[in-house]
Amino acid sequence: MTLVEEWRQAWRWFSVQAMALSVLVQAAWEALPADLKQYLPPGLGLALSLGLLACGIIGRLVRQGRRF
Repeated sequence: MTLVEEWRQAWRWFSVQAMALSVLVQAAWEALPADLKQYLPPGLGLALSLGLLACGIIGRLVRQGRRF
């Protein structure tokens, strides 16, 4: 296994950003107190996280070009 050529710029890629945001959503969901979660739809954190992961997969398949 080898790294991609431009691995130092990975933080700029949409796919990496979407997956990092998914991790943040999961961490924020776990940090929410139970009494606050009762006002939110059940499975909201999971749905947001899965949606972001799907965007990450799509972002990995689409050529993103050189914007920077």
